[in-house]
Amino acid sequence: MIKYVAKRLVYALLTIIALTALTFFMMRLLPGDPFIGTKAIPETTLKALNAKYGLDKPVLEQFAIYMTNVFKGDLGISIKYTRPVTDIIAQAFPYSFDLGIRALIFATIMGILLGIVASVKRGTKWDTLTMFIAIVGVSVPNFIVGSLLQYFLGLKLFEFTGVKVFPITGWGTFASTILPSFALSFGSLATISRLMRTSMLDVLGQDYIKTAKSKGLSQKKIIWKHAVRNAIMPVITVLGPIAATVLTGAFVVENIFSIPGMGKFFVMSIQEQDYTMISGITLFYGVFLVLAN
Repeated sequence: MIKYVAKRLVYALLTIIALTALTFFMMRLLPGDPFIGTKAIPETTLKALNAKYGLDKPVLEQFAIYMTNVFKGDLGISIKYTRPVTDIIAQAFPYSFDLGIRALIFATIMGILLGIVASVKRGTKWDTLTMFIAIVGVSVPNFIVGSLLQYFLGLKLFEFTGVKVFPITGWGTFASTILPSFALSFGSLATISRLMRTSMLDVLGQDYIKTAKSKGLSQKKIIWKHAVRNAIMPVITVLGPIAATVLTGAFVVENIFSIPGMGKFFVMSIQEQDYTMISGITLFYGVFLVLAN
């Protein structure tokens, strides 16, 4: 067991180092630099800025310095925000985490319930409806779902009722969390419901379920006491990767709903070619993803 854990930890470390290296060098391959677009920077000022952020050194030397600092827990200073990347992550990640947890809880509960209903009502309209939701969920990107929710449940519902039931931007009140949480959870909900349906159908065909039926147990007891507890195991095994996907996949949703999470900083850092911010956030989420898996 110890050997297995040690092997997994070594693989995780190598994965994180490879991710960091790829991000670092790919950013340097982009045309331009972080200071292009800044109006009329004198040559001396430009040289001073490059020296301040270490961009005047050879790329391999920059990478060596960056990795040394990373192992010390220093992700560098954001070029755009002139603040430590770790401080920005500490400020923004709680919002992203809150959104991700809400989406994960909703996706898990609703996905399991829909999967159970679809399997028990196999071949009926409930099964068809559940599978339709699952197909839409895995086919439509979450930013499209979010935009549709904003339009129909945000704007159109407000025009019809005169009451702002679901705010379309911001974060803070419970009502403002509903639409982004659902938009982010929709794909995972579809995946969980399909997996739960397949697992339930397999379990319901087992001999011990037939034995339970022959003993005269009610359908409710058979489903909840015998079938669900065994069928849910495959769902539990995939919750780690699903949790990582939900918690790290909220960048676009956060921007659509103006949530002050990591997405705002990540998107802006790409537009501004903020090397340290992009590398820091990618590394942070990379570690999170590897640990979740």
